[in-house]
Amino acid sequence: MFKTTKTNLMKKLLTFLSIITLSIAISSCGGKDAKQNIETPAGMVALDLSKYGKQFSVFVPDTTAAKLEVIEQSWGALEIKVGKGFHISITEDPGDIELRKSDIKSNDVNIFKAFVIEEPLTIMWESAITKPEFHFYTIQKIGNNTYVFEDVVPADGEPLSKEAIQKMYDSAKQIVEKPAPDA
Repeated sequence: MFKTTKTNLMKKLLTFLSIITLSIAISSCGGKDAKQNIETPAGMVALDLSKYGKQFSVFVPDTTAAKLEVIEQSWGALEIKVGKGFHISITEDPGDIELRKSDIKSNDVNIFKAFVIEEPLTIMWESAITKPEFHFYTIQKIGNNTYVFEDVVPADGEPLSKEAIQKMYDSAKQIVEKPAPDA
């Protein structure tokens, strides 16, 4: 009789431990938001923007190789610059993709060539002043807020490569939303 009780006790203990282990494994495998499971792209690091009032992180080039600058502009934009090849602007704004497309096409200085990406809330285009250049504009809903992400023309006026624009575009599309702080 003692042996049966000991066996039952071991079975119950094993079952209990299995349930705990399974619960931990399930809770660590995924969250409610699929964006939380995004892997960090090679050569990039996550930059938490919560101290700037934004409840999300963006991926930026690894800052060990180039200087990171985060600038809060007086007009409300948050500009993130890493070295000479990454300069992105984030503005809390509903955006207007059709108005932006119209502005691009009617620019008499930076002549529109073609849309590389044309989606309902995102565009990437090629244009030229003296040589080809690329730009992007995307509207992203994060929580209850809407943001416009776009490239910033470097201060020296030298256009960024298509690859640099693609990297910034990818960063803007791979936002990692953070839970809102408890009220």
